[in-house]
Amino acid sequence: MKRTHLPLNALRVFDAAARHLSFTKAADELAVTPAAVGQQIRALEESLGVILFKRMTRNLELTPEAEQALPALRAGFLAFEDSVRILQAGQSSRVLAVAAPRDLVAKWLAPQLAAYAAANPELRFTITGHDGGEVDFTQANLDLAIHYGAEPQAEGVHGRRLGEEQYLMVAAPGAAESLPCIAHPLDPATICVESALTVADAGLAIDAAAAGLGRARVPALLAAADLAAGRVVALGPPEPAPYGWWLTAPTPQWRQAKVRALVAFLAG
Repeated sequence: MKRTHLPLNALRVFDAAARHLSFTKAADELAVTPAAVGQQIRALEESLGVILFKRMTRNLELTPEAEQALPALRAGFLAFEDSVRILQAGQSSRVLAVAAPRDLVAKWLAPQLAAYAAANPELRFTITGHDGGEVDFTQANLDLAIHYGAEPQAEGVHGRRLGEEQYLMVAAPGAAESLPCIAHPLDPATICVESALTVADAGLAIDAAAAGLGRARVPALLAAADLAAGRVVALGPPEPAPYGWWLTAPTPQWRQAKVRALVAFLAG
């Protein structure tokens, strides 16, 4: 019989019925009805062309053929279980490889991962910084990536948004609102075009603002920790952001339990 035609579900039912010598008890173990067990056994007997059980008045008895086959069948199921454990061990590596913009790592992701690691001390993280756009998973061995922008468009890559982002204008406590604007790549406004200070990312813009070098329009997620610590203050109410932060990964990575658990924590 070809492997693709092996009646694995029926063989599992046969194993349970043989252990209990009862269709009713096998049904309880398998969470099905006794009639369903009987139907599976009859179908297996017809498929194999053998009788597996002698139906007695009060119980069941295995036929000699069935009794001889059981040790090999049970060894096969144990081998299946070992194979599943090997597969799961390979997919449940204790290392999570994450790529994110450098300012997001410094201002938000690193503290989040520290909190997650405290609750999951067996995990280790590999963090790779990038410039902010979508990550090419074909060129990097990653479990998860984070980018700022629109929903991922690459084929086979899926994303989950980290809530609705907003923009805040921040400056050092007590700073005058007339301070020059600090320009950076994530500032969607035009007021910083003529700025005397331009920095490489929004995280550096927040640090420059905290140092009194000007005011910076930045994503609220990046500014949250500095606002809470009193390093900067918000100048006015938040404004809607044109884009958002996306947790992204190819389909195979989304299936991994370690990735799903981290995504649920970060997006929670």
